[in-house]
Amino acid sequence: MFSTVIQITPSVSKISYQDSIMTLGSCFAQNIGNKMADVFFDVDINPFGVLYNPVSIANSIELLLQKKPFIIHDIFEHNSLWQSYSHSSLFSDISVEKCIDKINSRFIKAVEFFKKTDYMMITFGTAWVFENKKSGRVVSNCHKLPANNFVRRRLTVDEIVSEYSLQIIKLQTLFPNLKFIFSVSPIRHWKDGAHENNISKSILLLAIDTLQKQFVQVQYFPAYEIMMDELRDYRFYAPDMLHPSEIAVDYIWKRFSESYFSEETFKINKQIEQLVADRTHRPLHPDSAEFVLFQNNMNKRKEDILMRYPFLSNRID
Repeated sequence: MFSTVIQITPSVSKISYQDSIMTLGSCFAQNIGNKMADVFFDVDINPFGVLYNPVSIANSIELLLQKKPFIIHDIFEHNSLWQSYSHSSLFSDISVEKCIDKINSRFIKAVEFFKKTDYMMITFGTAWVFENKKSGRVVSNCHKLPANNFVRRRLTVDEIVSEYSLQIIKLQTLFPNLKFIFSVSPIRHWKDGAHENNISKSILLLAIDTLQKQFVQVQYFPAYEIMMDELRDYRFYAPDMLHPSEIAVDYIWKRFSESYFSEETFKINKQIEQLVADRTHRPLHPDSAEFVLFQNNMNKRKEDILMRYPFLSNRID
């Protein structure tokens, strides 16, 4: 054994293919959300784009609850781009109409999805926030505005716990069966410096630990610990030596699956993984009889899956 294996207690609540999952947070929330989408889970991934700090994630949840579409007053122009402090740059555009349309079309879809969400997967990236001096509000993205427009500060454990305690109580009242899976992103915020990054991650870990003790609906998945200890080698990092490599993301996804999937979910997942692999196959001779037979067999497997699991019919084209 040449690694320190993180012991994960299997979750009592198991995710099924009939559950709806919303992911919010850092790049890691995006990665895991994409892994779920790849195998046809019902998932909504980061409707505001990648979010890094707990307050911005909480603000996004509040916006979904309010269900109020964005208007021109909610966005601003900078460097010839219309942008939103609540969204990543993916929603920015040179046209004010296109910016608003991109934001609201995605927002309306997320609001509808939110009503049926069974699991919220929330990933904190950093405890550092930027407060807009004019509004006093924590922004999700500074969009390269001058630094003197913002106050940069580090959240405390109590601030995060207070914010999420209120949010969880409100959500539990509206959606009694909603469950929360929190994690801390293993991606290091190196611009803060090694020491500051570790303090930031510690604050996030302590806040989640407190929330987990307060609410039975809150669970913690140790993505951070798996990356730091189990995958303690630079071969598991992307070229920037900060982000997990594709192999690392696949491994963390495997550990997540082992903890949160029921036997039935595993069974369906394996069939879908094979179907996805077959569909991405690129033959040397697409007109050959062998490939035609391969396609026919693949289509038959797809029909069998949809016959046994009709709830997948709107996810597999």
